[in-house]
Amino acid sequence: MSAPFEFEMDLRWSDQDAQGHVNNARIVTLAEEARIRFLAFLVSRGEDSGEGGNVVVARQEIDYHAETRYAPSITLLVSVVRIGTKSYTLRQQGIQDGRAVFTVDSIVVRTDGSGSSRALTEDERAVLEAWTLRE
Repeated sequence: MSAPFEFEMDLRWSDQDAQGHVNNARIVTLAEEARIRFLAFLVSRGEDSGEGGNVVVARQEIDYHAETRYAPSITLLVSVVRIGTKSYTLRQQGIQDGRAVFTVDSIVVRTDGSGSSRALTEDERAVLEAWTLRE
């Protein structure tokens, strides 16, 4: 395993605005799709049992680097950029024509059965560490 997790995703006709750009609100949806696919990938590999409570987004920050154009597909990258006590930050990045068009940093928190945040386990931290972006 190594950062980043990468996959190609088809864009939908409804993702674009009248100018042929991917609508800025759809960038949040693309980041969500990337984050969910990454977390589902970890579960499918047995790296995360998926039973450690819910995963919720506590904060997101978006940088728009260039126009994201409507095209048949976009490459999405996901990596871990920070691991804290109760949260971690996932970076979701969109790539078109070999360059980053947007970066979304999402602070993700694990919750227990009651909805309260909880500390990450050592196993969870080890899995996240394996996907940490080395800059």
